[in-house]
Amino acid sequence: MGMSDVKAEVVAVFPNKVKIVVDDLENFRIAEESLRVGSYLKIADNENAVLVAIIENFQIQARDDGSQDYVIEAFPLGVLRDQKFERGGDALAIPPKTVQPATIDDIRLIYGSSLPVQDCFCFSRLATNKEVEVPVDGNKFFNKHIAVVGSTGSGKSHTVAKIVQKAVGAKGDYTLNNSHVIIFDIHSEYRAAFPEANFIDSASLVLPYWMLSGEELEEFFLDTEANDHNQRNVFKDAVIQSRKAHLTGGDEDKNRIHLDTPLPFDIRDVLAHANYRNTEMVDSGEVYAASNKEKAGQPKLTHGSLYGRLTNFVNRLESKINDRRLDFFLGEKSKSISFEETLRSILGYSTGKQHNVTVIDLSGVPFEVLSITVSLISRLIFEHGYFYKRLRCAADPQEKINNDAPILLVYEEAHKYVPNSELSKFRASKMSIERIAKEGRKYGVTLLLASQRPSEISETIFSQCNNFIAMRLTNPVDQGYVRKLLPDSLGTLIDKMPAFKQGEALLVGESIALPSVVQIEVCTVAPASTDIPYWDLWQQQWKDLAIDKIRDEWLRR
Repeated sequence: MGMSDVKAEVVAVFPNKVKIVVDDLENFRIAEESLRVGSYLKIADNENAVLVAIIENFQIQARDDGSQDYVIEAFPLGVLRDQKFERGGDALAIPPKTVQPATIDDIRLIYGSSLPVQDCFCFSRLATNKEVEVPVDGNKFFNKHIAVVGSTGSGKSHTVAKIVQKAVGAKGDYTLNNSHVIIFDIHSEYRAAFPEANFIDSASLVLPYWMLSGEELEEFFLDTEANDHNQRNVFKDAVIQSRKAHLTGGDEDKNRIHLDTPLPFDIRDVLAHANYRNTEMVDSGEVYAASNKEKAGQPKLTHGSLYGRLTNFVNRLESKINDRRLDFFLGEKSKSISFEETLRSILGYSTGKQHNVTVIDLSGVPFEVLSITVSLISRLIFEHGYFYKRLRCAADPQEKINNDAPILLVYEEAHKYVPNSELSKFRASKMSIERIAKEGRKYGVTLLLASQRPSEISETIFSQCNNFIAMRLTNPVDQGYVRKLLPDSLGTLIDKMPAFKQGEALLVGESIALPSVVQIEVCTVAPASTDIPYWDLWQQQWKDLAIDKIRDEWLRR
């Protein structure tokens, strides 16, 4: 029995579903494409256009004579007309003529005809047919924000690494182009994937604390949860006075200085001022009587208004200044590094060597200052884009490209520093990254958020993403959260997320011809995120550990 002998007809057409009855399911297939849930069908109508639909489910229907029919429900994706695919399934004439499985050439046409060759960016293949590449529009993919979500072990880090490797052209050697990517690496995974990248860890990272905004300064140095106005006011006054003392200018310039002014100050000046106010004695307006032989005639002193009230604040400042783990923020180098040096280091424009990729290893950064660190770097990148646009537009008012060296910021485990939380300790980082999410595209700065807990990411940031790569998600809360943000037109595709294999993903967004279940290509060089083989290792001989060396390394931090 051949395809011509198989009866397949459309029995019902709905806005988002086509129901097809087939009398012989085994013969309703072609050798090059197996028939399964997720396979593509082509349905011809009377206008010689071909509707493309994806199979969502099969059902068996018994006849009166004991034979069986097979009922296929398919989701309409779009129309193939004149060798070009048009998204949308509302162009089906009734009744349709024929129903057939789509060939590989048909499927390739769906994806290949929708994009000019020069715009194609490929990092995945169709999960149901690995011979078919699934391109995205490179411009629409990178100039919109991207979200990569998936449970541990789903292949999330490999996906991020593959996307960046493809973008920078890394295929065993390091090819410098005009791509610019900054990766916030929280688990020391990405150095392995980008061995030639500009690598910055807690030992080499230098960030001048005086560049922190007022919000960031208060979050870093104050107990913001305590809402202590005394420490807040003293801190603000001390910072402003220290900035004025370090400014070589006239009174007019000094009077314009405020808490957010990006000018150097010395945190030890702030500590000294806080100590002074905490132990301050003031003139009471009285003098000691003549009967007091030692102090006769001397003014009587009394406790200042803040005497003893700033002890916790002083201790907090001293602890931070003496914490060697914070040397990247408060060490001697942070006082002398210039704004230009800081920006060059982060952007990969260091003197003598340029880099497409900067990997900022945050694994050695104390968790309590993680969000502040990310906040400062993110804000610097955003403001770089803002002022670069101003310079370009001032040089040429007709300039249409705001930034000719656009930047992609990759936030690995984004839920850890931009959580869906109202706690004040996350306020600064949320403000910085939410600003990029809402305005960054105008200045050539876009985001790639990677997270295993999308429900814990700031909804403001997550909702600004236009391209989604949803990998296996097992947590029902996360599934529901992602489902809420994705388009309603996905049919049952989204229901497959819990069952995805490693490396499989639902690719959705403005950059792709149609939502697709894809297999992400293997990394050129994989990140160091491979699971530890516990069982294999536990079966080996007992290993002696150099505890003394571990101790030395621990204490060196």
